[in-house]
Amino acid sequence: MKETSTAKIHLLGLSKAELTEHILEFGMPKFRAAQILEWIYKKRAAGFEQMTNLSLGDRQLLADKFEIFTSKLVRNVTSTDGTEKILLQWPDGVDGTGGLTETVMIPCDDDQADEYGNTTVAHRRTACLSTQVGCPVQCAFCASGLEGLKGNLTAGQVIEQALRLTHNLPIERRLSNIVFMGMGEPLANFNVTVAAIRTLMAEWAFHISGRKITLSTVGLPPQMKKFADLEIPVNLAISLHAPNDQLRKQIIPWAEKISIDQLIDAGRYYFEKTGRELTLEYIMLDSAGGGVNTLPEHARQLATIAKQLRANVNLIYYNEVPDLSFKRPSGQTVFSFQNVLRAAGVNAHIRKSRGRDVAAACGQLARQDRKERLAQGFVQIGTPEKNQDE
Repeated sequence: MKETSTAKIHLLGLSKAELTEHILEFGMPKFRAAQILEWIYKKRAAGFEQMTNLSLGDRQLLADKFEIFTSKLVRNVTSTDGTEKILLQWPDGVDGTGGLTETVMIPCDDDQADEYGNTTVAHRRTACLSTQVGCPVQCAFCASGLEGLKGNLTAGQVIEQALRLTHNLPIERRLSNIVFMGMGEPLANFNVTVAAIRTLMAEWAFHISGRKITLSTVGLPPQMKKFADLEIPVNLAISLHAPNDQLRKQIIPWAEKISIDQLIDAGRYYFEKTGRELTLEYIMLDSAGGGVNTLPEHARQLATIAKQLRANVNLIYYNEVPDLSFKRPSGQTVFSFQNVLRAAGVNAHIRKSRGRDVAAACGQLARQDRKERLAQGFVQIGTPEKNQDE
């Protein structure tokens, strides 16, 4: 997707060095770049007019040349558990979607103790970011892939999601963790994902430790190895969701060309290059006919894979999607599955389900919004034109 519908430069897509080049080109002093970045990322300025230590002339020039926010905030919904989900519309949307992507902020206030036993509260604020509009993987259980891939986001658009969430936080709070688990396959938009991670980690921007950033991939072995070679110290999570190739092919179309053995090989390479342990993500799926990937034999097969990779396992309750037939398993099913893994010596956790009352499943809010607009006869948000294709 294009950065913006105008000739202006999307400032959030620039590194500090790139911004400095533009600043010098416009005849401003070099230090102006650092001032601008401080206003945006530290002081949370939403517009250049707020940058009061810049001259009026410089502020106007910057407003003429750059944009900070390029998206339109379509919806902002908050769950009873505090999870916040926002729906953004980007310029130049396609296929009537209005270029819709979702991003989520998950709050978690846990007690923690230091080595002396002093207790404090860890105010974690985790941003779940999207890298694409729609998704090319089209997992059978996921709302994001129901209509396929609509386009790639830019680095600036990925960063804009994080900044939007930051602006919704009290000034004393900041994003502490990042997960690339939103719409799209991050490694299928490789250069953008890498550029966004570098900005998220940069001292002049969000300054988030690589240890608190997780990139989730369905598993693209060449890209996994390429990413490992960059030696960016972030966590890698593989969306496995099935413990054998036959079952995985049924629920993840891309598994037709990528075997679990290939994922194990790429995962080992990542561990050797970075020293970072991997996580296997496993969505627990039931159906009207019984367990899809939740049987004891599946747990034993998954344990074998996890031990080969020395990987942790995150078991995830399925958030049901109205248009799909998969069901959410019972708590007993999930706990029993976890017990089999732990008995085999695997570090397995059950991820707490968050935001179910605000269309929690990835892509669900965008799909819900599109259906509502189609029912009203709108092709794009705010465009009263009948959709001829539906």
